[in-house]
Amino acid sequence: MATILFFEKPGCQNNIRQKAILERSGHIVEAINLLEHQWSTGELEDYLGDKPIEQCFNPAAPTIKSGKLNPLDFTKEEAMLLMIENPLLIKRPLLQIGKHRLQGFDTTALREVIELAEVEVKPIDASFGMTDMNSCPHSNSNSCITPKI
Repeated sequence: MATILFFEKPGCQNNIRQKAILERSGHIVEAINLLEHQWSTGELEDYLGDKPIEQCFNPAAPTIKSGKLNPLDFTKEEAMLLMIENPLLIKRPLLQIGKHRLQGFDTTALREVIELAEVEVKPIDASFGMTDMNSCPHSNSNSCITPKI
């Protein structure tokens, strides 16, 4: 059993599912509002790791989804500053498990650190490394800031 700091966007349907899987696997989940946390570039970089920066953006964020912002247009340093200014741009969740820091709900990476209940994961968007466990379920008419009514 591990205690997991789970940086989430409160109300996000996928974050709710992900936390349930972690809890069903016997772990203690401490949810933290990703949007209110005071990020530093050093702390955020620990979560992003050495992935290509375009994989660190949340493709469901309104400015990315609308095409106003292209993740390929930024250096890692520029991208981190944008993400700190607007945390909706950060691909969720961010997870701290002991000394390990992870971004996204990558079941393979999680199993290297903790026990995890079996989860069916299907690829959805290879360009962003997305799976059905970390992509946003919103339809085209809804977004991360517009709840489905």
